[in-house]
Amino acid sequence: MGEDRWLWQTLGTVRLWESRWYNLRQDRVRIHTGDEITYTFQEHPGAVFIVPVTPAGEIVLMRQYRYPIRQWLWEVPAGAVDGDEGLEAAARRELAEEIGGAAEELRYVGHFFAASSISNLRIDVFLATGVRLGRGVPEATELIEIKIVPVAEALAMARRGEIKDGQSALALYLCEPLLLAREADALV
Repeated sequence: MGEDRWLWQTLGTVRLWESRWYNLRQDRVRIHTGDEITYTFQEHPGAVFIVPVTPAGEIVLMRQYRYPIRQWLWEVPAGAVDGDEGLEAAARRELAEEIGGAAEELRYVGHFFAASSISNLRIDVFLATGVRLGRGVPEATELIEIKIVPVAEALAMARRGEIKDGQSALALYLCEPLLLAREADALV
């Protein structure tokens, strides 16, 4: 039997709520058993997460206040992709908005899904190198502080659980081989 027998068939879609950032979507679905169910999830245009590295080889982290959990979190710059904007354009825009950063080089690293049972949010990760900082222009709802740390410290913060934003921690981990290779090349 092929994998197709496990695919679910969308019979209809209603958007219960729409915003600039995401929608709440409710589908009527025929599942693999033949039963019909209602499945509600967050429909998202996608996001980019950027691990910024300065010319000195340090990581730029952000400490950002997050209202839903009423806590400050260590994160990397990130944000939603706007409309037809390409991934690289979104990464460069978010880097500039959140930390005032401009990268000499932007390298695509990979992607992952944030919460696949309740959202279609795909996160694409970039490593930005040669990042020079300027003045960021965060959105009115963004309260951000910047911290520049050595690569080893950023990775250790993620391992110790100090970077509690799982998406930012995973973005760092995905970039880890490239970060460590850069450090090894700098020692030669």
